[in-house]
Amino acid sequence: MIPLEDALARLLAAVPAPPALETVPLASAAGRVLAAPVRAPADVPAFADSAMDGYAVRRGEVVPGALLPLRQRIAAGSAPAPLERGTTARIFTGAPLPEGADAVLMQEDCEADGEGVRPGRVPAAGENIRPRGEDIAAGSELFAPGQRLRPQDIGLLASTGCGEVVVYRRLQVAVLATGDELVPAGQGPLAPGQRYNSNGPMLAALLARLGFAVQPPLMVGDSAEATRTALAEAAAGADLVLSTGGVSVGEEDHVRAQVSALGELDLWKVAVKPGKPFAFGRVGETPFIGLPGNPTSVFVTFCLLARPYLLAAQGARVDPPPALWARAAFAVERPLSRADYRRVWLRSGDDGETRAEPYPKQGSGVLSSVCAADALARVPAGQTLAAGDAVQVLLLDSLLS
Repeated sequence: MIPLEDALARLLAAVPAPPALETVPLASAAGRVLAAPVRAPADVPAFADSAMDGYAVRRGEVVPGALLPLRQRIAAGSAPAPLERGTTARIFTGAPLPEGADAVLMQEDCEADGEGVRPGRVPAAGENIRPRGEDIAAGSELFAPGQRLRPQDIGLLASTGCGEVVVYRRLQVAVLATGDELVPAGQGPLAPGQRYNSNGPMLAALLARLGFAVQPPLMVGDSAEATRTALAEAAAGADLVLSTGGVSVGEEDHVRAQVSALGELDLWKVAVKPGKPFAFGRVGETPFIGLPGNPTSVFVTFCLLARPYLLAAQGARVDPPPALWARAAFAVERPLSRADYRRVWLRSGDDGETRAEPYPKQGSGVLSSVCAADALARVPAGQTLAAGDAVQVLLLDSLLS
């Protein structure tokens, strides 16, 4: 068996060149991967504005309790006149600062008096003013190539006036679920020996969440001919083929042999639990990833191995998921030959420390474990663990985005 880290390194070393470029409107760019740097065309904000509702003043003219005549009202979106000497201007949050003003007094610090206001104190220089370019300076690089655009990134780009971006074309991914026992969900009661296909819909949802173009998942029967045909057709119409099941050593596991016949296969026994059998290769010239058949194994190996490869192939920058630490609320008395990724809840104890509590059922076919869990707790191969020991945890949310 090879360590997970070595398997991932081999995968990332085999990532092909990213797909072609296209320009898309900002409104449809969420989740897309930038193919070119984006620089700010203008300062944000484009002018000095008020950070509060209040009164624009020249601080050198402010005397606590002395009347300042009110000469103008400045709302957001207006173009103010210069501030007259010895006066003040009513100003609202986001409104441009009038020329000559060097501070804004909050309305709570002033007392209205007829046609003017009486300040309660002298403001500091620049108080409650957002200077031009405080957020973004014109010409600065906002995002580098490889950035996957998040909602907040879309907002930042929009604030600079950016209306479109250059991104990589979405990769097309074909999903195959193998097994004679599989039937689509919603098809009515199961016959003896049948089970609903959960891997196909789950993988399609995982891929869509990461921004890939997903072809409708296919179910493939356990025969060499059906497997060969499905693989060849999927490879002809996709940028990558992702399958589940059929990569072990059983008599009905045909994927391994048919991928080898159509292209090339490197079958690995990865030292990870759940999910030891993992295959990588190509069908013709199309990359192929073969995941295990058990649903929890599919989920874990997708998150730890397939996800980073797919994102890198899409042109995205791939960073290791943030690892946190918690106190184990379980024990591992005998060391395992594989790194064990246990599905856990994260709970705060009375002492303020976070505890990793295991889901009661840890079998590789127990898909409810990853639905209930907050994180995967990593127990390294060859190590034991006592209750209360520190254990590394990976948040599931960080593995799904």
